[in-house]
Amino acid sequence: MVAYTASVIALLAASAAALPTNLKLAKRCTGPAVNQATLTLTENSEGLVDTAYQDPTGHWTIGYGHLCGAAECTDVQYSQPLSTAAGQALLQGDLGTAQDCITNETGENVVLNANEYGALVDWAFNEGCGNVASSTLISRLNNGEDPQTVIGQELPQWVYSDGQELPGLVTRRKNEVNLANTATSAGALPVGNC
Repeated sequence: MVAYTASVIALLAASAAALPTNLKLAKRCTGPAVNQATLTLTENSEGLVDTAYQDPTGHWTIGYGHLCGAAECTDVQYSQPLSTAAGQALLQGDLGTAQDCITNETGENVVLNANEYGALVDWAFNEGCGNVASSTLISRLNNGEDPQTVIGQELPQWVYSDGQELPGLVTRRKNEVNLANTATSAGALPVGNC
């Protein structure tokens, strides 16, 4: 049990009161799961590699783009060669980070259907949350611009690696935009109480 003295409690209260009232605290919410169309897009874009390999940047990888924490992916709980089911299980776990990223980086005013959200989750999975968080795409969405317009204009710009346009990224971004443009009545964002 921790006991706080009256002076510590007073100091904490004074510190909290001194915070600016317009300070925006980062929201931390769990993103909703993506739909099957998104899973299919990500699986097709990444491709299943059933044994450990080093990606072009030297990171050990396996499955559908799963970055391993140890050489030769010895930290992965599944035996190699991976089965399709094991690869899909790793992917589902990995997509959680991208789902949370899109959910937490978009403002409460951003309304996305399941396909728009899925396209952005695939993009976040591919590009990383740091890039997503600092992107013009997220800024435009948070400024209230139409998601269809923003996605159609911004995603096609994310096709370069080391200054070179990569055909695989061109195809992936086209597929993400096509998914986002596919009509659905299923909502994704905003998430209630988030």
